[in-house]
Amino acid sequence: MMEANAQTGKRMDDAVSVTAPAIVLVKPQLGENIGFAARAMGNFGLRDLRLVAPRDGWPNDKAMAAAAVAGVIIQEARVFDTVEAALGDLNFVIATTARPREMVKEVLSPETAAGVLRKRAADDERTGVMFGAERSGLDNDAIALADAILTAPVSPAFPSLSLPQTVLLFAYEWLKTDKPHALGRITRYDGPAVEGIAAPGTRPATRAELFGLFDHLEGALDTAGFLKPPEKRPSMVRAMRNMFHRMHVTDQDVRTWRGIVSALTRTKRSQGDGVS
Repeated sequence: MMEANAQTGKRMDDAVSVTAPAIVLVKPQLGENIGFAARAMGNFGLRDLRLVAPRDGWPNDKAMAAAAVAGVIIQEARVFDTVEAALGDLNFVIATTARPREMVKEVLSPETAAGVLRKRAADDERTGVMFGAERSGLDNDAIALADAILTAPVSPAFPSLSLPQTVLLFAYEWLKTDKPHALGRITRYDGPAVEGIAAPGTRPATRAELFGLFDHLEGALDTAGFLKPPEKRPSMVRAMRNMFHRMHVTDQDVRTWRGIVSALTRTKRSQGDGVS
């Protein structure tokens, strides 16, 4: 049952994650921004959305529309009258701000903050990250309730981040602290992506395969008169071999190159046979 008391919060059920940090939006103004923030949360494994006195009330149709497939996060969002109520069950809280504050608090980057929260979650602590309103951010009274400050590195020429951007920035770093995840979307036709050059259905070439290619190519180049003069041949061969090594050649690459060399030498022979 959804709780009716805004002081304790509204929610579709009572299943609050004790691992992932809560995302606390303090006095958010636009329903669309709440929805986009929820979408960013869903992308990177966050579920617990808490709203403090949203300007346009709650529930909000624009928030639901902007959240798209992350609508369940909007449905389960809890609404609080005060920041203190929203943070009441949390053991450790980080406040986001882009401006220097006259407070003695630890300042963390998004990456460092995510690591700190992951460690505390492993110790069964409940944690949260506070984000302020779009126009003015968090006020000093809200920041005073936090244990640390999160500030992102941004370009001095354009330092302003939107509310959904800020949530996404932290959420991305949070997911990175977990076990390695597949890149991109996994479909029924494609497996998970990994960093590096994608080469499905092939493998790195063996030294023997490369040596065979070198013999084939260099023999054809000798016949064509390319590796001249003789005293420069060794350095030219080394340069070509190093070029192939920099390519990280696959077994399919070797077969393709040998096919190219064979096709070119066949064409050369055919042209030679036609000369009277």
